[in-house]
Amino acid sequence: MLKIYNLLEMITMITAIRGMKDILPPETGRWQVVEQTARELFALYGYQEIRLPLLERTELFARSIGQDTDIVAKEMYTFLDRHGESLTLRPEATAQVVRAVIENRLLKGAGVKKYYTLGPMFRYERPQKGRYRQFHQINCEALGSDAPELDAEVILMLLALLKRLGLGQVRLLINSLGCPACQKDFRTQLSSYLHSKSGWCPDCQRRRDTNPLRVLDCKSQHCRELLAAAPVMRDFLCPDCHTHYSRVKALLPSQSFEEHPRLVRGLDYYTRTTFEVVAPGLGAQDAIAGGGRYNGLIKDLGGPDLPGLGFAIGQERLMEILPSEVGANHPSLVFLAALSPEAREQAFVLLQEMRQAGFAADMDFDDRSLKAQMSLAHRRGATFVVIMGEQELASGEVVLRDMISSRQQTIPQQQLLTVLAQQLRL
Repeated sequence: MLKIYNLLEMITMITAIRGMKDILPPETGRWQVVEQTARELFALYGYQEIRLPLLERTELFARSIGQDTDIVAKEMYTFLDRHGESLTLRPEATAQVVRAVIENRLLKGAGVKKYYTLGPMFRYERPQKGRYRQFHQINCEALGSDAPELDAEVILMLLALLKRLGLGQVRLLINSLGCPACQKDFRTQLSSYLHSKSGWCPDCQRRRDTNPLRVLDCKSQHCRELLAAAPVMRDFLCPDCHTHYSRVKALLPSQSFEEHPRLVRGLDYYTRTTFEVVAPGLGAQDAIAGGGRYNGLIKDLGGPDLPGLGFAIGQERLMEILPSEVGANHPSLVFLAALSPEAREQAFVLLQEMRQAGFAADMDFDDRSLKAQMSLAHRRGATFVVIMGEQELASGEVVLRDMISSRQQTIPQQQLLTVLAQQLRL
């Protein structure tokens, strides 16, 4: 009967959608540390948080990302609502931020407007390590200035965040994609080169006709070999773009970056400075963060002709290489073990007092034996256990047991918080 019951349970069990992962304790603690570290650092640079909806009109992404990109052509979760309007689960955040600041008139006034956002994105692609159909990003966007100093500041802020998280083995790759005028000449030369070669993968055969720059982003080793003699963007930069790129490089520490002349981004709105941060241990998909300038995007989406730039960090990929000690420290837990209904009532009152005083505390609400409660406290990783029974109630005392040293002492209940603060050095 038990086997039949288990089989039925498996048949009726509802599981998560493929490519959409549950993030569970204690892993959630590591995520919280990353996000809190990001918030604290971004505040130092003058960034403010902006929270965005998961759904947008499909037109927003089709216009901004590009109709011929893989994201729009193959990866977006798009559907018609009950009124026949085409909606899309957001595949990225930059276009959303730009839409929000235009709609809410946040671009008024002088100075750079700085925003960040955190949350899930959605793309329908083959799930693999560090790459899911629902994934999470940390995005920063700086709007309103074309100064190369801002490019350098954004890049240095990204590197500072990764350093705070203990990631010292990453590599920063940079390039310039030039302006639309530069790109026009480059596309012409690149397209001629791509059509002079044969053996491209099916995706690159399509891309060389629809969007030649996307071929440069192919991860196929064979296609990369075919690109060995392809023209590079830096040879087509106009004087202004060349000066801008040179200034950005001069502002960055010389040992902090590597020039990557074939580096492009997977979205059409990028111009001038583009960059990626890559890390060992992630295979071919080794980028954990990337970004760049998108000087025409605000105007394209109906706003003023203002420049912008930003970056996105892939949190799942970041978590894959995050040092194990990040998020490993948890508040010392004090567990209350009550040995009678009366003691349980008193322990419940004490539990609330301890939490109000700043202690992480918990107790068992069921009528378990002391041995069972001590076992539960051990499984929960409690540092101290406070034992309360009839004898302790009568004397106004508690037994405080150190779970690490196994030593215990009897102390007046009124002194418990003081003693715990001394022991835990709060």
